[in-house]
Amino acid sequence: MSVTELAEATPVGSAEAPEGQKLAGRSPTQIALARLRKDKVAVVCSAIVVLLVLGAVLAPVISKILHIFPTTATIPYQPYNMLSFYADQLPIHGPPNHGFWAAHPLGIAPGTAVDNLSALLYGLRTDLLIATTATVVSTVIGVVLGLMAGFSRGWLDRIIMFVTDLFLSFPFLLGALAMAPILTERFGQGANSSGRLAHAQLIALMLILSFFYWMPLTRLIRGQVLSLREREFVQAALVMGVPTRRILFKELLPNLVAPIVVATSLTLPGLITAEAGLSYLGIGVTETPSLGQIIFLAQNYWQTYPLYLWAPVLTICVLVVTLNLVGDSIRDAFDPRTRR
Repeated sequence: MSVTELAEATPVGSAEAPEGQKLAGRSPTQIALARLRKDKVAVVCSAIVVLLVLGAVLAPVISKILHIFPTTATIPYQPYNMLSFYADQLPIHGPPNHGFWAAHPLGIAPGTAVDNLSALLYGLRTDLLIATTATVVSTVIGVVLGLMAGFSRGWLDRIIMFVTDLFLSFPFLLGALAMAPILTERFGQGANSSGRLAHAQLIALMLILSFFYWMPLTRLIRGQVLSLREREFVQAALVMGVPTRRILFKELLPNLVAPIVVATSLTLPGLITAEAGLSYLGIGVTETPSLGQIIFLAQNYWQTYPLYLWAPVLTICVLVVTLNLVGDSIRDAFDPRTRR
């Protein structure tokens, strides 16, 4: 039997395949997903992330089922006499001075009777909404500009990289600090000012985070495209007269799935931390429940009411750590050379 006949008779990858059964090849993405399913750390962390996301998305439903809402309730209060220098009051039911309260599992906020669990879910919802939207927008901008800069030769590449380096040199915190008073003065006056200011803060924070987080991905994609544009399949497409748009999005982009997925999975936790930090400083969202805002309100009670402070802090820590671990697992799955 000749070599050609032997190759045709034997399925690729198996010398003893069952008769009548065809062995289908797997794409790099399918191979990476198979590695992820075998990674116990990735599976556990993904389950935790899914639970937190479901809690955030279903915050109104959960609050309605448990009859807890982030609004002021008629709950009796008494002054905490041992700390009379505090202007606020602590609840006489539930933590910190009493046992578990089934009606409010995480207790209620001092002085306002806001349910802590409901506020936590709504704050997590706000953080995930802002961070996810900013991640998607910054990823789209970074991928498009990176493709254009890496594939083009000459003035367009130089202009895109000059703008990228220019934005990298601009301090992110300074831009956020400059935006906050402008929004407050523009939308924080007149009738229904609270609602207009809340929407303006959400949109502005999404734009600010998107505005300052697309540059690293642009540089990453450009470097990958500089290597891929010299490959045979790209050169063949150019010789055949394939339009540039088709080469960018049909030939090059599918080969950049791995770095894009990895960069996105590592950008999301960074944006969550950034949003919480800005809200804590009072230059993020102040009219909408946010984990950073809850931490800011609870910082004065870290000794007398630790649960009020540690619940949002631990939620952010768990979410960011699990997202980072998932991102590391995705990177290892797509690039086995970096496996731990």
